[in-house]
Amino acid sequence: MTSEYRHTPVLLAECLEQSKLQPQQTFVDATLGGAGHSLEAAKLIGQGGTLIGIDQDEVALAAAQSRLVALPESQRPNLELLRGNFGDMDELLVSAEVPGVDAFLFDLGVSSVQIDTPSRGFSFKENGPLDMRMDPGKQTLNAAEILNTYNAADLTRIIRAYSDEKWASRIAEFVVRRRQSAPFETSEQLVETIKAAIPASARRAGGHPAKRTFQALRIEVNSELDVLRRGLDAAVRWLNPGGRLVVISYHSLEDRIVKDTFNTFANRCTCPPDLPVCMCNKKPILDIVTRKPIVPAPVEVERNPRARSAKLRIAQKRA
Repeated sequence: MTSEYRHTPVLLAECLEQSKLQPQQTFVDATLGGAGHSLEAAKLIGQGGTLIGIDQDEVALAAAQSRLVALPESQRPNLELLRGNFGDMDELLVSAEVPGVDAFLFDLGVSSVQIDTPSRGFSFKENGPLDMRMDPGKQTLNAAEILNTYNAADLTRIIRAYSDEKWASRIAEFVVRRRQSAPFETSEQLVETIKAAIPASARRAGGHPAKRTFQALRIEVNSELDVLRRGLDAAVRWLNPGGRLVVISYHSLEDRIVKDTFNTFANRCTCPPDLPVCMCNKKPILDIVTRKPIVPAPVEVERNPRARSAKLRIAQKRA
């Protein structure tokens, strides 16, 4: 088992408290990883409960399986560990034959196991093929294809929109210019191009100069924002009355989608603001539990730097 799958999960105590899980309930971990959160959630629902874990990574599923089956029988719920993408939540939960769910957890952080494996192409620190697909077996579009086929305007758009990169247009121009002599194949080639595009004075601040562009490409390759919207919408549908939706995000784009989704289901009335009585009869589906996100305490950030940018939001389905 890798070190990633052994680490302390982010905002663990807060997630468990806010999930409001009870014995014999059904819990879905939409981003199972090594079951860091689920291991403790399993103890709350116990024997007679159902724990459904979803992940695209076979290594993660195997690590989670070994940890969860090691629980004492009195603490071990019925386990359904499913390989897939939470954007396909409806299909996955239909296959698990559950009537409804009492709590969902989405921990949107990208696995450092994937990032730190050079052959996956996620890392700007290690040279490898420009892949970045979360599920290579099902996905065809990879980062190299984007870099070698998108025009400068589209490259600028995704780099700016998905990472807030100040030098997006300049990076796009340098990419288009370099690929005219040879196609992009490795992460090292891309890092060199980004460094050449960003002025030296700007490279001295704000961390690695390629970090934001690599993030943007990863989001584009995996359609991460559309997948998140689909997953959250499906979770709302599957929640039982009183059930809770618990989401940890790590960058502003994800957090905005979570916040907007919660607001959409909490404020469904489409009547004009000056109408004294609601006529559309679109009733709220969610109550927002966290008007402001919960963030990690300084002691947790010190112990686990991965938690630094985490934001936790919770909503509850109306009865």
